[in-house]
Amino acid sequence: MAVDQEKLLQFLLRQGDNTLILGHRVSEWCGHSPILEEDIALANTALDLIGQTQMWLGYAADVQGEGKSADDLAFLRDAWDFRNVLLTELPNGDFGRTLLRQFLFDAFQSVLMGRLMKSSDETVAAIAAKASKEVAYHVERSADTVVGLGDGTEESHARMQEALNYLWPYVGEFFASDDVDAAMAEAGIAPDPASLREEYDALVGKVLADATLTIPASKYAHKGGRTGYMHTEHLGHLLTSMQWLQRAYPGCEW
Repeated sequence: MAVDQEKLLQFLLRQGDNTLILGHRVSEWCGHSPILEEDIALANTALDLIGQTQMWLGYAADVQGEGKSADDLAFLRDAWDFRNVLLTELPNGDFGRTLLRQFLFDAFQSVLMGRLMKSSDETVAAIAAKASKEVAYHVERSADTVVGLGDGTEESHARMQEALNYLWPYVGEFFASDDVDAAMAEAGIAPDPASLREEYDALVGKVLADATLTIPASKYAHKGGRTGYMHTEHLGHLLTSMQWLQRAYPGCEW
C-alpha cells in the first residue's frame, strides 16, 4: 500500500517537534536545578530528547526530499511550521511543574513507543525501539518524583496539585485524531492516538493516586499545536532563544 508522503512527513514532524521543544525546555534547567543531582538528571533527560529529535527529524528530512537536514528543520522553521503538542512548549514553572509535565509526556511516550516498535515502517520501528529504552527510564524517574512531591509535605502537595490543575487541560491534545493519524493507522505505521487513551489513563491514574493528587474533572482540552493551527505565545519566545545562533550566523559550522 502506497503511503502518502506528505502525511508521513507530518507524522514525523509531530514526533520530532515534541521531543525537540520539550528537550529545549528541560535544558533551561541546566545550572538552575534545586540540587546537583537533579541538574545532571534533567540535563541528561534533555540530551535524550534531543537525540530522539535527531532521529525523527532526520527521517522527516529524508521523506521531505529537499536536501535538508534535521538541523535545518529544527533551526530554520518558524513557529507556525512546528507540530508539537502545546504541553511541550509551556514554561517550566517550578521544579514540581516541570517534573509533572515530564511525567504526563513520558507516560504518553511509553504507551506510543510500545506500539510504534511494531510499525510497518522499518525506520519508524527502529527509532521507536531505540527511544523506548530511554522513555522507560524517563517515565520511571518522573513518576517517582511526582509521587514523592505529591505525597510529600503540605507545600509540595499543594504545588503539585496546582501544577496538575494547570497542565491537565493540555493532555487531551495527545489523543486528538485527524486525517494524518487516519492515514498512518491505515498503513500500519502508527496507531490512532485516540486508541491509546485508556492505557494512558490507567498508567497516569495509578501514579497520580499514589501521589495523592486529584485529576481535574473538566474534559476541556487545548488543541492546535500538532496541526500548526495555533500555538501559545511561549513557542515564539522559545524559538528566539533556540534558533538565534543559526539565524545570526547562517550556515555556521564548528
